[in-house]
Amino acid sequence: MSSKTVEGSSSPAIRRDPYEVLSVTRDANDQEIKSSYRKLALKYHPDKNANNPDASELFKEVAYSYSILSDPEKRRQYDNAGFEALDADGMEMEIDLSNLGTVNTMFAALFSKLGVPIKTTVSANVLEEAMNGTVTVRPLPIGTSVSGKVDKQCAHFFGVTISEQTAESGVVVRVTSTAQSKFKLLYFEQETTGGYGLALQEESEKTGKVTSAGMYFLHFQVYRMDSTINALAVAKDPESAFFKRLEGLQPCEVSELKSGTHIFAVYGDNFFKTASYTIEALCAKTYEDTTEKLKEIEAQILRKRNELRQFETEYRKALARFQEVTNRYTQEKQTVDELLKQRDSIHSSFSVVKTPSVNNLTNGSSSKTQGEESKVDGDSAGEEGGSESKERSKRKWFNLNLKGPDKKLG
Repeated sequence: MSSKTVEGSSSPAIRRDPYEVLSVTRDANDQEIKSSYRKLALKYHPDKNANNPDASELFKEVAYSYSILSDPEKRRQYDNAGFEALDADGMEMEIDLSNLGTVNTMFAALFSKLGVPIKTTVSANVLEEAMNGTVTVRPLPIGTSVSGKVDKQCAHFFGVTISEQTAESGVVVRVTSTAQSKFKLLYFEQETTGGYGLALQEESEKTGKVTSAGMYFLHFQVYRMDSTINALAVAKDPESAFFKRLEGLQPCEVSELKSGTHIFAVYGDNFFKTASYTIEALCAKTYEDTTEKLKEIEAQILRKRNELRQFETEYRKALARFQEVTNRYTQEKQTVDELLKQRDSIHSSFSVVKTPSVNNLTNGSSSKTQGEESKVDGDSAGEEGGSESKERSKRKWFNLNLKGPDKKLG
């Protein structure tokens, strides 16, 4: 990892021209840009400006500008079309925990345990001592290992002397911690002033029962895996996690070392305790088969990354089509269920006796059939006729010829 991500690169709210921020010309070379960045980053580092609230924003601005100009592709895009050509979401984001209070540090430690890696900056004191060349450098001969414990936000420096033959074969520097300590492996370049400028850093990662970090100088492009890229992608869109998994494979800025003495350091990155470690320097000639295998595997990963980028497009289209079809399926099912429900209701209505309504009862009482009327009239007539008949019978009974004998006498 280059120093562009060491210091952090969250984009500032108001963005100035990166060349202006770093005080370099538009035709400045990589070394000029890097040198200016190191000086400004150290000048505005939060560790050295606890009482200056403006320094933090300037620190971010310097880091953000360097993240653009140190990347050839981003620099080209900016030169052609300005900030609009840059994907802000793709810019590497860092969190500086070196100047946080106890509460925030504890929160950050918890956040890290939840699975999201948090990158931290290297302490300004360590960077300044290295820049001034006042650090103590311990020898680390090729083929040997050294163990130790380093305090948090402190560093142990090691000098690895490489011969012409070893430089041609390649060099590997690795650090492991059986205590699973959190640390950084740092590589410093020699400055013209006699000091050392931070050029590369690797975050320790857990592999099995240990944490480890390594740098490989093998004369071909070697890649490092930046897990932060995948973590940020997961936070933004969990479904994209698989497709972004290989995006963290980034090319290392230094692929070979020349003969001479090179400076490495183990930086204690634990929040509350010292970091236990073992560092070793190896000649790659002993591991030629392993080196070739690494080259082959990384080439396959790069090809697979390109395939996944294309496959993601196909997958998104298929997923959108699947969602469309699924939605239609749900709608069609609801429609069919409703139609069948209505059909069953209609069928059921044929076997249900309808209760006459109030209106029907009213109409029925006022509109009787002719037969009913005839029957009623007949009954009425019969009743009337029966009365008259009884009356006549009664009169007839009263008109009995009771005077018959008297008439006979007369």
